[in-house]
Amino acid sequence: MEGKIHSLESFGTVDGPGIRFVVFMQGCPLRCLYCHNPDTWDSRGGAKYQLSPEELLAEVLRYKNFIAKGGVTVTGGEPLLQAEFLTAFFRLCREAGIHTALDTSGYICTPKALEVLDYVDLVLLDIKTIDPELHPRLTAVKLDNTLRFLDELEKRGVPVWIRHVIVPGLTDNDDALNKLAEYISRYKMVQKAELLPYHTMGAYKYEAQGIEYKLKDVEPLSAERLANAKEIFKKQGITV
Repeated sequence: MEGKIHSLESFGTVDGPGIRFVVFMQGCPLRCLYCHNPDTWDSRGGAKYQLSPEELLAEVLRYKNFIAKGGVTVTGGEPLLQAEFLTAFFRLCREAGIHTALDTSGYICTPKALEVLDYVDLVLLDIKTIDPELHPRLTAVKLDNTLRFLDELEKRGVPVWIRHVIVPGLTDNDDALNKLAEYISRYKMVQKAELLPYHTMGAYKYEAQGIEYKLKDVEPLSAERLANAKEIFKKQGITV
């Protein structure tokens, strides 16, 4: 069994607690309008590495001293497209005493995907919007599975950090932010929310791949609007 891996980052600081070894898996069923890694979409090509779980762990262990207070984060793409590989890899990480984090949209909510959770210490769950009508416009898929996945995390007692990108004209409005904050405040396993300002730093990748970037006229989120969003979430008792 080999995992298709787009890239590796040995000193990640924004994908979970501490310094982390970050694995970017290849392939994603979503087509988020603001995705800054469109080069990870294609599950049939683009993988720089094809490694077994054991080979990937060996690479991680080269940095074990540096990530001792952090761990490993697997992101993408959508990592749960390769659920069996993930289960095997995270099991090895746990045996080696390495903290594991999974960054996912929760869209793949199959029995095999849920098996991965047996070996995950933290899930970074990307909720694009709580609006079931807007979600397909933003991502090309329905919202349902993401919320089902959050329910599973609550039921299994898996700690969660919610990730939410705030996009001017789409998700940057107080009503939508209040609804999302209120919704996730019901979950005991949600430890915090990471509110991420929309930016255009990945736009050049679309041009390089001949893909239209549909948000090219959208300005990055202002510091003021980000601060406003954080206040909304804090009022619901959510750490940001």
